Amino acid sequence: MSSKVIITIFGASGDLAKRKLYPSLFRLYKSGNLSKHFAVIGTARRPWSKEYFESVVVESIAGLADNVEQAQEFASHFYYQSHDVNDTEHYIELKKLQEKLNLQYEAEQNKLFFLSMAPQFFGTIAKHLKSEEIVNGQGFERLVVEKPFGTDLETATKLNNDLLATFDEEQIFRIDHYLGKEMIQSIFAIRFANLIFENIWNRDYIDNIQITFAERLGVEERGGYYDQSGALRDMVQNHTLQLLSLLAMDKPTSFTKDAIRKEKIRVFQQLRKPSDEELEKLFIRGQYRSGKIDGKKYISYRSEPNVNPESTTETFASGAFFVDSDRFHDTPFFFRTGKRLTEKGTHVKIIFKQLESIFGQTLEPNVLTISIQPEEGFSLSLNGKQVGEQFNLAPISLDYQTDATATGASPEPYEKLIYDVLNNDSTNFSHWEEVSASWSFIDRIEKLWAENKVPLHEYKSGSMGPSASFELLKSFGATWNWQPDQDYRAQGRIE
Repeated sequence: MSSKVIITIFGASGDLAKRKLYPSLFRLYKSGNLSKHFAVIGTARRPWSKEYFESVVVESIAGLADNVEQAQEFASHFYYQSHDVNDTEHYIELKKLQEKLNLQYEAEQNKLFFLSMAPQFFGTIAKHLKSEEIVNGQGFERLVVEKPFGTDLETATKLNNDLLATFDEEQIFRIDHYLGKEMIQSIFAIRFANLIFENIWNRDYIDNIQITFAERLGVEERGGYYDQSGALRDMVQNHTLQLLSLLAMDKPTSFTKDAIRKEKIRVFQQLRKPSDEELEKLFIRGQYRSGKIDGKKYISYRSEPNVNPESTTETFASGAFFVDSDRFHDTPFFFRTGKRLTEKGTHVKIIFKQLESIFGQTLEPNVLTISIQPEEGFSLSLNGKQVGEQFNLAPISLDYQTDATATGASPEPYEKLIYDVLNNDSTNFSHWEEVSASWSFIDRIEKLWAENKVPLHEYKSGSMGPSASFELLKSFGATWNWQPDQDYRAQGRIE
């Protein structure tokens, strides 16, 4: 059934709206989830006309539409209002347009607000939506906010309180596009639809779990922003800990948002809280220096545009989390995330414990790999007999790679997540209890790093991070399972 709704996008002239939101809304339109009874109000400072706004939308969906007429018909649902978020008069005009479009499109007073702006404006917008009675309790009213949700627990708490003055927690959808990716959502199926995995998904059979978010790119044109953020805030507080919660959670009583949220929150509550001394040992920070990959030279982070030449901002973070549950007590969840690494790749590696060998040969551990990007799929490594007269063991792999992206069957993350918002499904969004717990933990690490109580390790562009990250795993009797830099060095592709 197609949704009846008026969608208001604050920040409609921005890059995110053009690259992600308009194409995702168009895919929902093509699939019939949006049809006759929807309209989009775009607001921003720029003095655009409706006609110009439509042309921006048409351009953003180039290549997706079946024909020009389809693109123009979709764009006709878009309306624009030049808007200053601090000006009460502009909200009065916004309300008039909202009411007019609600009648025109028979949207039954349903409203969705998407804040595609800097977080410092969120509270102001929410306050005016209430004071000018744009949010009035009629129809459904839902708010989508982008990350970063604060820069620490204090700012996140203030931001949350500002939003709660207008919206209930159940109306707030904190979006994390990684949670919309196909293979992250497939973790539920892998874990809870297969007896062979669910029965061994615990500390008795799993030695450790490894999460990698690797980027080959540097900070590019985002140097100014990134130098105020760093890898820990940018990737660990949200993406990494959200993914960890899916891997560590107990089986929910049902596949519903409430049951899943309950188990995710429990994971955050059970995160082990190490002492400061333990934090210094468990979490590693690094910063890339110059290097050469495939014959191309790359500059150091401190030489990037808009970066402080004496910056101590980390471009690499690695560490070990522990979840003190019956299921995973004392099982390390290793993570690493960084820029200017050997290859782009987001992977989860489930490293199972090794069997005692009766063959007089060393057994390799079984490893379940969940590949999230750039490839989507999973593989399971096993020990098998090598073909031949003698009984020699050889590694074999059971592989599945989805081709859904190539065929267009796999939804883009924003498409999936907007679909969930329209259907009031918050399964793949962060609850405030998850956000506050993650910030409480990350703030402690940030404090240690800000006070330079741990080394800032350098790593060469093209490597897989500083040696300290490898030493951390070695201290637990483990190694990083994915080491593409070894092949690159062997082939002379990095120096």
